Amino acid sequence: MIRDAHGRKMSKSLGNVVDPIEVICGITLEGLHKRLGEGNLDPNELKVATEGQKKDFPNGIPECGADALRFALVSYTAQSDKINLDIQRVVGYRQWCNKLWNAVRFAMTKLGDNYTPPSKIDPNNMPFSCQWILSVLNKATSKTISSLDSYEFSDASTAVYSWWQFQLCDIFIEVIKPYFFGDDAASKAHAQDTLWVCLDTGLRLLHPFMPFVTEELWQRLPSPKHCEREKSIMICEYPSVVESWSNEKMEYEMEVVESAVKSLRSIRANMPAQERNERRAGFAVSRNAQTTDLLRRHEKEVSTLANLSSFTVLSENDAAPAGCAVSVVNQSLCVYLKLQGAIDVKKEREKLNTKLTDLQKQRDSLNKAMSAKGYEEKVPEHIKEENMAKLTMLMQQLLSCEEATQHFEREVAVRAEI
Repeated sequence: MIRDAHGRKMSKSLGNVVDPIEVICGITLEGLHKRLGEGNLDPNELKVATEGQKKDFPNGIPECGADALRFALVSYTAQSDKINLDIQRVVGYRQWCNKLWNAVRFAMTKLGDNYTPPSKIDPNNMPFSCQWILSVLNKATSKTISSLDSYEFSDASTAVYSWWQFQLCDIFIEVIKPYFFGDDAASKAHAQDTLWVCLDTGLRLLHPFMPFVTEELWQRLPSPKHCEREKSIMICEYPSVVESWSNEKMEYEMEVVESAVKSLRSIRANMPAQERNERRAGFAVSRNAQTTDLLRRHEKEVSTLANLSSFTVLSENDAAPAGCAVSVVNQSLCVYLKLQGAIDVKKEREKLNTKLTDLQKQRDSLNKAMSAKGYEEKVPEHIKEENMAKLTMLMQQLLSCEEATQHFEREVAVRAEI
């Protein structure tokens, strides 16, 4: 049962009937009114219906296409057998189709006219980002196939969408751009091969949900010369997991890189609008030797994704950088972003104090639960272990936050003396 965005059954007298063709092709508000007027509603019902259309579709329904409508309906299936259809969600998937076009257009400019796709790729010899994207593509493929096999269509569409949007477009395509402007021919070739494999596999993975746009884009990809390609994506073999692509180590390392990048971006988001796009120096202070080594190996990826002029990783024994805003990433890592001019002391103090207060509340709440009467006798062992691990993590995060606060207060004191 497909209802309107408010959960009401579609009714001519309410003016909330959505014709799939009107979503696919688009229609103006005047066109919606005209359709109502051609019905058999009495004047009072017609007035109510017309007002309903003005409220729900003030600008009519934009052209969304069949693929966006299909993908939206599939993604809604997690709601059980009743769908509250919001046209803006369909519009969002129409805009996402544009992002697919842009991704392929970018790839075509980087592959070039004379590019020949490889018959097989070996991730072991590839740069970090290439190994990572192939590993998460494997996971997306596995999740999509298992969800389709169990008729969990919403989960399948989410797995495909998340890989395309958050991993391929938001991370991989951004992080490989320096390869195409540098002198490292081997890394550039690996980036090209990985990009082609991702697009070919990703489009085939997405095809059942968006058959039209995937067919059009797939036909534009360069064809391998070592074998004859199928004439249509719809008769190609559906992707399957490639065991040699899986790499948990690369996935973990990218998680750490992402966490640092997100914290640096959060600092930037709080800067004045006119300064947000300026490239600044970034720093990380780690209390963990493993994290320090990991980030030093991936300084280039952090700099690229966080749009930094430079990125320097410091150990806990190094002096924290001056003139920076700070963000606590986790129990062992803080990041700093160089600011121009004076730091807003009040604002930075408030941010750190809010973080510190929140962590203290979580710690106190957990301590209270663990010291409650009967906890030792009644709580299962695995829950006790989880609580102890969580408490340890909270204590480490508190330590990181307190160290960041102390660093900030020292810098403020030094500035006051000057």
